[in-house]
Amino acid sequence: MDKTNEKKYEGLLREIKSRVPVGESFDLLERRLSIGGREAAMFFADALVSGSMMQRVIFSLFSLKEDQVDRAKDAEDFIKYNLPFLDSLVVHDIDQAVKFMYSGLVPLVISGYEGIIIIDCRDYPLRGVSEPSKEKSLRGSKDGFVESMMTNIALIRRRIRDNNMIFRIYSIGRVTKSDVSMAYMKGKADTGMVEKLDEALKKLDIKGLTVTEQTLVESLTGKKASRLNPFPRVRYTQRPDVAAAHLEEGKIALIVDNSPTVIMVPAGVFDFVQDVDDYYFPWLTGNYFRFLRIANIAVILFATPVYLLFAEGDIPVHDGLRFFITEEEFAISIFWQFILLEIAIDGLKLASLNTPESLGTSLSVIGALLLGEFSVSSGWFVPQTILCMAVVALASFTQPSIELGYGIKFVRVLMLIGAHSFGWEGMAAAFLISMCVMAATRTVTGNSYLYPLIPWDGEKLKRLIFRTKK
Repeated sequence: MDKTNEKKYEGLLREIKSRVPVGESFDLLERRLSIGGREAAMFFADALVSGSMMQRVIFSLFSLKEDQVDRAKDAEDFIKYNLPFLDSLVVHDIDQAVKFMYSGLVPLVISGYEGIIIIDCRDYPLRGVSEPSKEKSLRGSKDGFVESMMTNIALIRRRIRDNNMIFRIYSIGRVTKSDVSMAYMKGKADTGMVEKLDEALKKLDIKGLTVTEQTLVESLTGKKASRLNPFPRVRYTQRPDVAAAHLEEGKIALIVDNSPTVIMVPAGVFDFVQDVDDYYFPWLTGNYFRFLRIANIAVILFATPVYLLFAEGDIPVHDGLRFFITEEEFAISIFWQFILLEIAIDGLKLASLNTPESLGTSLSVIGALLLGEFSVSSGWFVPQTILCMAVVALASFTQPSIELGYGIKFVRVLMLIGAHSFGWEGMAAAFLISMCVMAATRTVTGNSYLYPLIPWDGEKLKRLIFRTKK
């Protein structure tokens, strides 16, 4: 070997080892090779590569003759003549090569060649593309996004086989260096919005995406978003068919590696009334589902504040409804009963998340029967307040977005406080304040949260409220 080439080769290896803790971390390995009489070395993360693929690559390299290696003038020629594997490239930046290694690719250094050859031998731990539990549909596809970004891109590409379907790639986070892809349809997505989001992602300077999509959303909204604003600025989905439908409508999808949730932007409040089952059933049935969903928003918002006004005498009760107003003695006021029930229901939800499936039925029995019966018999609560909160809790499950459901919940609690403090005027003021906050809210891309109501777009609003066509 030429001494000059030998010094460059050894120097390059030292630089790589100064950045990669080979020998210190047991899963980071270096493999020395002899390829056609030349010294070579490859580096890889053992947990992220395919063993069978690595065997094929090494066997192919060992089988090369000296004349086959010598005819390649540089690393690009070596790939062209001697490396019959997909996704092979050459990089000259060591930091980029190390990043590729931590993504499951294999950097290969060969003496006499400038640059580092990168070979794709990735094999990530992956679960099946099963239907997400939160977004189950009565009909339609049963696949769902997983934690692999490339798998998620494939699920979308399989549905939209068009040249205008564009995926851009970004590396986000100084520490995590997480892969994030922006997907949009050229010609349908707003060009200005695409470029604005592209610039924001390129300039994003954060430590890492350890909590993946939520960290990304909070970083993009930044100081524009008030911490006291409960309304979600993006829509999340784990269904490829939902993401594909939104992309066809001109929206932008953000796909984060290590997350099965895809972010759809921009998302206004009217986007959350749509659900996948609206389009898997005939026109009349789909519109009926959507009508129920919209009507239930009114139930979720007004059921408990209005009942409080009736119970406290701020609004006259019709004789036909007087039976529903309790005349029994109770230890806690109606207002505090509702507040305690709001907290109790959320506590039961959190408990169910941390309860093993085998004990889930027991939790439901204890929560719904024993605690409910005891609270009534002890005089703390009256049956009417428990019934109202049960109706509200059931109606909230008709909403496809958990985030918007909690936004509506905080508005309802604010209206309860207003109704208790100042009567119907207080409830109305709390509702108007919430609407003003919603009107002042901006999406991640800066659009109005109430679009297409503000600014007015009648045709778009009609398509969101009524199920017209796919």
